[in-house]
Amino acid sequence: MTKRRFVTEIRQDQIVEAALDIVRTGGTRRLSVAAVAAKVGIVPSAVYRHFRNKGDIVTSVLRLIRSRLDAHFKAVERLEIDAVDMLHRLFNRHIALIAGNSAIPRIVFSEEVLGGMPEKQEELYDIIRDVLGRVESIVSHGQAEGTIRGDISARDIAVAFFGMIQPAAVIWHISGGEFDLMRHSRSAWRLFSDSLQIRCGP
Repeated sequence: MTKRRFVTEIRQDQIVEAALDIVRTGGTRRLSVAAVAAKVGIVPSAVYRHFRNKGDIVTSVLRLIRSRLDAHFKAVERLEIDAVDMLHRLFNRHIALIAGNSAIPRIVFSEEVLGGMPEKQEELYDIIRDVLGRVESIVSHGQAEGTIRGDISARDIAVAFFGMIQPAAVIWHISGGEFDLMRHSRSAWRLFSDSLQIRCGP
């Protein structure tokens, strides 16, 4: 990697992190190239060297979210633990990511992503497909090793896993943090893990 490319990537990372911080404190309505430039401490023209417009910045934020989710999967997949424990650790990491950065649900449910911008919607849907596919793979492994019930499809279990996170993130977001996301996540995991147990007898 050349020095120029390295410096460029650092600047791009700074811009994306600044965008997340702006959205966290003021929502996507406050996000603009000028606001990002001021946050980073550069002139707007310097931002345009890396991103064509606000939409490009939003796309990069979505890609940052994808990279963090990918890191979560890689972290749990290299542990020598059973599938249920793997799902539990993955769930906790996902919840902590949202709880630690309120900008994520604001970006995901923003007008820029969901409101009439097909390329952003496709980017988000691709992230969701990837998460569902990787969770499904963990579940399938658990069914094969006998730690997760096999009478429900791995895909359906993966969707149920995802369903513990997104609705709770929405409620937490629109309540302004009044909804206790961490307490809910503990209760939700207990219910989910109970439902994974292999049924014995009639």
